[in-house]
Amino acid sequence: MLKKTVLSFTFFSFLTLFAGSYDRLDATTRLPFPSIETDWEDNSLLAEGEYAISIYDNLFRNISEREGNDWRLMSAIAYHESRFMPSLRSKQGARGIMQIMPSVARQFQIDVEKLNDPKTNIWVANRLLTTLDEMMEIPRSTPEVDRMSLILAAYNGGIGHVGDARRLARAHGENPNSWQVVSRYLALKADPAYYEHEAVRYGRFTGYKQTAAYVRDVQNRYARYCRQVSR
Repeated sequence: MLKKTVLSFTFFSFLTLFAGSYDRLDATTRLPFPSIETDWEDNSLLAEGEYAISIYDNLFRNISEREGNDWRLMSAIAYHESRFMPSLRSKQGARGIMQIMPSVARQFQIDVEKLNDPKTNIWVANRLLTTLDEMMEIPRSTPEVDRMSLILAAYNGGIGHVGDARRLARAHGENPNSWQVVSRYLALKADPAYYEHEAVRYGRFTGYKQTAAYVRDVQNRYARYCRQVSR
């Protein structure tokens, strides 16, 4: 289960920040997280120069395990975001190995130019994933595959839209913690009969196919990595 972090701002404020794509973030808001400049526990799995998934294995393991996340999951995300290329920059401005938007870096009080540094980039992605997990308030009883799917969907498509889909599910008497149910309502958010529903706060969503494919592909690669190497 992803590590929980207690934050000092409201759930509504967080939804405002992370609704839809990350470029909608309010640049004046800062997240109260500790600095990346800290001592790292050495969780290296392999000797220097050796790797099982990518040349960044030990970096992923040291950072992710410290943040309470499975380094193999973070590696799976990196594969689908950049194919492990730290200098990659998307047309939308996302940078680095985890494709972090500059607006997200600013929320974590990180200089945008440092996003090309794999250590910084991986750290921000871990903090973002942990934040999404905390703010979605998914019950502990939820199956891990559903929890992971919901968090990955929020990471890719925006927590605001995922939150809308969960509220629609609840409004229709269905399980808001089931990815199968929530993904169906994400798809329906392209239909005015649903995105104009009173439960919807963030309007139309047209990125369902991309988000659903992202969730599926990351989870499949994560499962592959789990078979390939121990945590």
